Amino acid sequence: WLRRKLFVFEVRDLWPELPKAMGVITNPIVLHLMSLLEWLSYHSAHHVVALSPGIAKGVERRGVSPVKISLVPNGCDLDIFGGEVEKWRPDQISDADFLVLFAGTHGIANGLNSVLDAASELKTRGRYDIKFLLVGQGKLKKELMYQAKIQNLENIIFHEPISKKRLAGLMCSTDVGLQTLANIPEFYYGTSPNKFFDYISASLPVLNNYPGWLADMIKANNCGFTVPPDDPVAFADALENAESNRADLILKGVRGKALAILEFDRQKLAEKFVDQLETVYAEIYK
Repeated sequence: WLRRKLFVFEVRDLWPELPKAMGVITNPIVLHLMSLLEWLSYHSAHHVVALSPGIAKGVERRGVSPVKISLVPNGCDLDIFGGEVEKWRPDQISDADFLVLFAGTHGIANGLNSVLDAASELKTRGRYDIKFLLVGQGKLKKELMYQAKIQNLENIIFHEPISKKRLAGLMCSTDVGLQTLANIPEFYYGTSPNKFFDYISASLPVLNNYPGWLADMIKANNCGFTVPPDDPVAFADALENAESNRADLILKGVRGKALAILEFDRQKLAEKFVDQLETVYAEIYK
């Protein structure tokens, strides 16, 4: 405001809607102040970049004209996840195991209790060949590890965070990528999880456990599996179906990679972002 500079605001999550919905912020005064800051930020911006259709709609609901909003989602790094890499698996997972990977933050929003529930269901079915690998760090990791231990879920392996290059090698030996979130309706269209885009970049079919734009996209492109929230039976059924239909699983991965190239190539999205910045600049300083 004071220096009269061009301001383009990229919105990566709807805020404070998400922390309010998650229950991590409950003080009404704090929420009101956060909401005021949100409104001021949107209306001070010369242009807003949204990472998902739901985020764009959320910004529009706050009174911002649609012509001032662009959709530029997270993208696929086709160089890292599409190049030559060294395939590997942790020692606890054999080549014969069906590997299901979650790579990301182990936090409140990620809903990883659903993975433990699915692992428990598969254990009762005697499917010890389906292994879950959870890579990353986060607030709930110690609690998740404790729960897995007391339930004797030996089909879940926890791993420390790794570099993108190592992750690319791991994904090459993975069968399914997990896109999980807590069952909070505000997440359905109001997030743009980067792990989904990493999975399809690596030709991994994706299992998604909540409704929304990603679930719609997976169904439309037949590049993975969608299951209802909080349904460990459906979760386990989907993985057993995936394991018993390997040829179809490969085709789902191929279709996901085609989607990554066609719609979410990070280089193309970067060019779109820059084009939008230059357009806004020309409009403001013409």
